[in-house]
Amino acid sequence: QVQLVESGGGLVQPGGSLRLSCAASGNIFKIYVMGWYRQAPGKQRELVATVSSGGTSGTTTNYRDSVKGRFTISRDNAKNTTYLQMNSLKPEDTAVYYCYAVISAMGAPFNANNYWGQGTQVTVSS
Repeated sequence: QVQLVESGGGLVQPGGSLRLSCAASGNIFKIYVMGWYRQAPGKQRELVATVSSGGTSGTTTNYRDSVKGRFTISRDNAKNTTYLQMNSLKPEDTAVYYCYAVISAMGAPFNANNYWGQGTQVTVSS
């Protein structure tokens, strides 16, 4: 059983910062890409950022255009955790943020599946 548990959401004023965390636990063999999606009321879920598993050349990150320069995604492989540092937050960043990861479990090391966190609310408002 693999689980993703998020933390760090909340209410912040425009221009403020928040840091989201997402820890994977359970019968994990390998974690591939990790990332964050968000969904605002009445809108479709959209990809915010991803970070690769890394290798000899290090991890690769990708961001949607609207958060480039403001958000930073990172991961700690020793802790099976990914982070999303969000700076200069805007009201349009208000959404439920979902962590996701592509993970293979111990019982099926070559069969990777998508896993999702329960979501954490981020509200940017004065």
